[in-house]
Amino acid sequence: MTLMSSLISAQNEPVKIIEDFKASTVNQPGQEYPQVNSQGYARFQIKAPDAKSVVVSLGLGGAKGGTELAKAENGVWTGTTAGPMDEGFHYYHVTVDGGVFNDPGALNFYGSTRWESGIEIPAHDQDFYALKNVPHGNVQQILFPSNSTNTSRRAYVYTPPTYAKEQSKRFPVLYLQHGWGEDETAWSNQGRVNLIMDNLIAEGKIKPFIIVMTYGMTNEVKWGGMASFKIEPFQTVLVDELIPYVDSNFRTLANQENRAMAGLSMGGMETKTITLNKPDVFSHYALLSGGTYKPEDIKDKSKVKLVFLSCGSKERPDGVKNAVTELKNANFNAVSYVSEGTGHEFQTWRRSFKELAPLLFLNKK
Repeated sequence: MTLMSSLISAQNEPVKIIEDFKASTVNQPGQEYPQVNSQGYARFQIKAPDAKSVVVSLGLGGAKGGTELAKAENGVWTGTTAGPMDEGFHYYHVTVDGGVFNDPGALNFYGSTRWESGIEIPAHDQDFYALKNVPHGNVQQILFPSNSTNTSRRAYVYTPPTYAKEQSKRFPVLYLQHGWGEDETAWSNQGRVNLIMDNLIAEGKIKPFIIVMTYGMTNEVKWGGMASFKIEPFQTVLVDELIPYVDSNFRTLANQENRAMAGLSMGGMETKTITLNKPDVFSHYALLSGGTYKPEDIKDKSKVKLVFLSCGSKERPDGVKNAVTELKNANFNAVSYVSEGTGHEFQTWRRSFKELAPLLFLNKK
């Protein structure tokens, strides 16, 4: 056999799956499945004795494809992904004879405009969002009045561990937006942003700040219809209603210099539009898999303290890098970050936030 034929033969050989599967860390209490192994494969098991077909659809809206499960004599369907999954968190749902359901073994997370099952693939760098024995901040729900929508709206507010103790201290604020199909729970539940903050603060890597997360889909837009999204209703909720409420009810540094806005995916689109529309409100801008800025987009560079752009290596990293190069050449404080081995998914955004947080409010009083 020639060297070339040996290489081709080796490439065509199926990967041997290591049988060290363990329950996913985001399973329902006491549930054995779904499972993940050290290679990043996921294994699912569903009991559906009368079903004719069971398929697990992975990713937001099933974008990562399906895994067909096989039925055993006891009516239990089992199947393993064809290959390893990217590290980090993934949505999924189960299709049984054409009907869409959640996996009863997994916890649910709001994505794809519905509560989806979730699975966590262990990451080599997962320590930065791990639950550790460090001082913890508080994530609290608030209901704030919204005259523009004629209702009370919900937001979640992260306050750092020292907030309750340092009664005379005021803090900068980051307004952090979720992506399409998600809601204000996403950054805490899927993104673990509060744990990332706690760990960075404990390590002395960042100056503590408040994070505010609210629902950005003020206009209900279906998948693929983002071109018809109108920013004005959400901009009114955020700038005219939520920010004044937060500044009145929390100890904030209530000025443009100490206020940032960031968002992932659709939240990045919202961030870009609102920061450009309202340059007197925010001074730090961050788009996580959410587009880019051009130097000519920003009319007064003196108002901008930071522009942070990021994405996964499986997205369009050259676009992010080139945009930051142009911004730097125009004398903006611009930073790019690319998450290696990930795409349009939460591991990209967890890592992006970890890189962003130490850059925020370096001029804080």
